[in-house]
Amino acid sequence: MDTSWQHTTVLLNEAVQALFGNGEAANESQGASGTYVDATFGRGGHSRLILSGLSPQGRLIAFDKDPDAIAAAQTITDTRFSIRHQGFKDLGELPEASVAGVLLDLGISSPQIDNPERGFSFRFNGPLDMRMDTTRGESVAQWLAHAEIQQMTEVIRDYGEERFAASIAKAIAARRQERGPVTTTTELAELVAGAVKTRESGQNPATRTFQALRIFINAELEELQQALDASLRVLQPGGRLVAISFHSLEDRIVKQFIARHSREEVDKRQPSWMLGSAQQQLKLQALGRIKPSAQEVAANPRSRSATLRVAQRTAA
Repeated sequence: MDTSWQHTTVLLNEAVQALFGNGEAANESQGASGTYVDATFGRGGHSRLILSGLSPQGRLIAFDKDPDAIAAAQTITDTRFSIRHQGFKDLGELPEASVAGVLLDLGISSPQIDNPERGFSFRFNGPLDMRMDTTRGESVAQWLAHAEIQQMTEVIRDYGEERFAASIAKAIAARRQERGPVTTTTELAELVAGAVKTRESGQNPATRTFQALRIFINAELEELQQALDASLRVLQPGGRLVAISFHSLEDRIVKQFIARHSREEVDKRQPSWMLGSAQQQLKLQALGRIKPSAQEVAANPRSRSATLRVAQRTAA
């Protein structure tokens, strides 16, 4: 594990305070005694603060797909802590109603972005990888080497909200035919820059394409939906769900998930005398939305797009 790339945890105190809530507040003299989940360990900022708020009986289970994150987690010797080399889609493996709080930090970590060997950033030249878990699966370069134009167009358009997706896909395919597949971040960034005719002020032309390919190759949105569904099963009544998102696609999924389970739904096709039994009981109570303070954004510009949403499991 290379420690030269530092990571600043976004919404650190706000997220942990929301996770503990009022039932087992971190400032109680004995600490929180439940089992909590940090579903994306990263470099452990949230996990360490959660541990500081636990009682001797409390437990923290962390998940992460990144081998570097797993290596970082091995430095924590607290017996109340355990780490799983799994994505948060595997949250459902935990026993039903066994968890007092689930924290999902959906952002990519600074060490992942800043390490050229990981291939996440167009700012550095490196292999075009972008896998969260480098021990399995197909890299972006490998996928681009065989993907059809229509496939690339749909991925870049749907996951990057890129209006020049078709032009970018055609440029990648043309380059593949003329000189072989794209294999580095710089090659891809230059291809995109040539295909994107206009861009918002201050944004690199490759921003949306890199985001789209990273989300796709890691199945991030599908895994997020699986984790949210699993959280309903593993959270005990009164347990907290806290999710920090960094772009509109994932925030929309979190927002709609909480909204869907925070209201009673009635099947209006049923006869009026049956409406009471057709009513779906609430599974979540939406508790709010938090954005980083101006001070946090000034100190850590990467936090500016973050949105924290918190909900509480009902007794239903």
